[in-house]
This record gives sequence, C-alpha cells and structure tokens, in this order.
Amino acid sequence: MAFQPIVAFSQQQIWGYETLVRGLNNEPASFILDQIDESKIHSFDQIIRSKAIKLAHSLNFEQILSINFLPNAVYNPENCIQSTLAACDALGFDKKRIMFEVTEAEKITDHAHLKNIFTEYKKHQFLTAIDDFGAGYSGLNLLAEWQPDIIKLDMNLIRDIDQNKTKQLIVKSILDVCKGLGIQVISEGVETRQELEVLVDFSVNLFQGYYFAKPLFEGLPAVPESCFQLN
Repeated sequence: MAFQPIVAFSQQQIWGYETLVRGLNNEPASFILDQIDESKIHSFDQIIRSKAIKLAHSLNFEQILSINFLPNAVYNPENCIQSTLAACDALGFDKKRIMFEVTEAEKITDHAHLKNIFTEYKKHQFLTAIDDFGAGYSGLNLLAEWQPDIIKLDMNLIRDIDQNKTKQLIVKSILDVCKGLGIQVISEGVETRQELEVLVDFSVNLFQGYYFAKPLFEGLPAVPESCFQLN
C-alpha cells in the first residue's frame, strides 16, 4: 500500500490520506487486479481493507483514511463490512475516520446494490465518496439516486483547467450542485500552481495531487509549506 495526502488548503494542513494498492515493485492497482481471478476479487477486497487499516494504525496518524473498494465484489454489504469493523475494533481505530471511495470509472451494473452498500456504510458512520467524478459511466445520475459525503473530481477535468474555459464552466456547475446537496468536493490530480489557483478561486478547499505530494510506499509523504502559498 502507498499513501497520498489529501490537503485542506485554507487550514494549511493534511485532511487525510488515500491508500493505494501497489505491487512490490510499485506496480499500479490495475496491474495487481489483472493478476487476480474473478472468483477471488471479493476476498482480495476484504484483505486490502484490513491491510490499509493496520498500516494506517502503525503509521500513527489521526486524519481521515480513504480506502477504495470494488462495489461489484461486495455481495452483501452488511456481512462484508464485518471484517472492516473487526479490524477497527481490534486496533481501536475510530471508524468515523474511514472514507470508502467507489470509482465512477468502474461500470456499476446494479445501482440499487451500490445504494445499499453506501446506506450500510453510512449506518456505521463511515464516510462515503465517489472517485473520478466526471470520468465514467454514471455521473449526475448517481447523485440523483443517492448522495455521498464527498465527490472527487476526476483529474482529467482538473488538467490544464487554468487554460480551458469549458472545463472551468463544467467544474463550477458541479460545485454548485454539490453545494446545494451538501456534498464536499476534493479536486484530485492537481499538478500545477496555475490549476490550484483557479480551483481555490472557485472556493475548493480539499486537494490531492502531485503538486502537493506523490504517493509514498508504506509511508506518509510530507507536504512542503510552500504548496500552501499562492502569493
């Protein structure tokens, strides 16, 4: 597992860390998932959750821990969540600090099933998030059916947003919808000061991307203080 910080810009501090599956030679999650038989995806999903919580506990940080999950691997959310709860109980890890992300880029074949998963997670006071928002199959249709706590804007919407008026209009529209629904927004994939400046001007506060820090294998990367200074 690698960890990448999510920062709260106006507070000039780290808000949380996303855990990212990596191979022993730093291969990406897609490479790892390609090695796993479809019948083993459910078990892999459960193991990764417990692994992320144990590593976060050993790294001794107090911020949010964000974990990606595979909705098509979760058969019964009430049963599947038990291993996560057990890991939290065993380590004394506050479950309110855990955020589960589902990527919009993954094709969700059963929206009702995904809604049931998020309903169960919220019942246990986990935070819920849609990752890669604006990149995939469902988009605003997902928000019409249920509302997560957070959406993460896809990096392709963020890339060169300072030079692209169309992207600016799209992002501002998404921000307006989220504000009305009481959903927080994280801009991910921020790589340049110019991108950051535009998004801060749009009143975005939570950010993730190489501009602040690259993922660090089984460790917590530092965020330079200069990243919080625009002037």
